[in-house]
Amino acid sequence: MAIGFLLFTILALASSLAYASDPSPLQDFCVAVNDSKATVFVNGKICKDPKMATADDFFFSGLNKAGNTSNPVGSKVTPVNVNQLAGLNTLGISLVRIDYAPYGLNPPHTHPRATEILVVVQGTLYVGFVTSNPANPNMKNKLFTKTLYPGDVFVFPEGLIHFQFNVGKIKAVAFAGLSSQNPGVITIANAVFGSNPPISSDVLTKAFQVDKNVIKYLQGQF
Repeated sequence: MAIGFLLFTILALASSLAYASDPSPLQDFCVAVNDSKATVFVNGKICKDPKMATADDFFFSGLNKAGNTSNPVGSKVTPVNVNQLAGLNTLGISLVRIDYAPYGLNPPHTHPRATEILVVVQGTLYVGFVTSNPANPNMKNKLFTKTLYPGDVFVFPEGLIHFQFNVGKIKAVAFAGLSSQNPGVITIANAVFGSNPPISSDVLTKAFQVDKNVIKYLQGQF
């Protein structure tokens, strides 16, 4: 199956989710400008004058290139959000390519502003997400998992912790559409054990119910 067709399919599917997160646009487009030095702040990006927009504002090249998975978790996410593609501003959609080394992991994380729909194009992925805290305190957070093969699609609801793990002996590749121009990502381990400044070990010791030395070791890994 051609990558181009798969990308089109992802964008088409994700477009139905677009209005679940980001506000509806009030004009045809709003190409983002570099506002790092701007004195006006908006919920998104400042718009370029539409008369100055060009086709390049709506173009990105490079998702045919594999990401470098030579890292501790064995995966690489290549994003195409409003920071890489200015024309996405106000459109409520973005895209990522994810490469996985054999037994590579996209660690448990959340997207605070987006639902994610993922399609596998190569390899075998074990994926899953966990529900939020149940209303009944006697119940546990429920885990939903599935093993995916090329052509399979799985959706991760907005804000919920999820992951993907390459269970095969060959590399895997997936593409995902997200229902926000800037979905954000909170990788759980990095955020909890690698924050700057670090979270107090007293807090984490009580939260995880482990010895303080375990917390200090985990913080040292990040």
